[in-house]
Amino acid sequence: MFRSGFGAVGIRRLALSVFFCCALIHPASAHVTLEQGQAIVGTSYKAVLRVPHGCDGSATTALRVRIPEGVIDVKPMPKPGWTITLVKGKYPKSYRLFHAELSEGVTEIDWSGGKLPDDYYDEFVFQSFLASDLQAGKTLYFPVVQECEKGVHRWIELPSEGTTLQEPAPGLKLLPKP
Repeated sequence: MFRSGFGAVGIRRLALSVFFCCALIHPASAHVTLEQGQAIVGTSYKAVLRVPHGCDGSATTALRVRIPEGVIDVKPMPKPGWTITLVKGKYPKSYRLFHAELSEGVTEIDWSGGKLPDDYYDEFVFQSFLASDLQAGKTLYFPVVQECEKGVHRWIELPSEGTTLQEPAPGLKLLPKP
């Protein structure tokens, strides 16, 4: 027989620790997030937006993401059953990408026409490049609007000191090149 050596008090402490860890993790999975929360400046970046639920039981029917400045050469992954609409525009400045100078590109991606029931989880993906002049240590935010059959979630809130965010925008911490 296996003996853990915890005793009744130790087992209660372990159970409470697991409970509190899970309680802290759960809120982070309650909203649209990026699968990878960090990326290196000056490299390609595959953004995977994780959508864990609909709107109060209602199915998700559209997802829009605004692309922050410095995220260039954006190309969404086709998603069966969904229509992709790209909003393109001029960048505030030109960016060098390999041997090309980019002055405009995708500023928003809109997936629509599909149906993601509240009981299911899915991912919306796009490929991009993080401009080499982005500042390491900063966080880029990707505001997302999730439309449902009934209701909407606006994951657009940005952090500021002393505030609790109800619908935070997914964030990407920028890391320096090694």
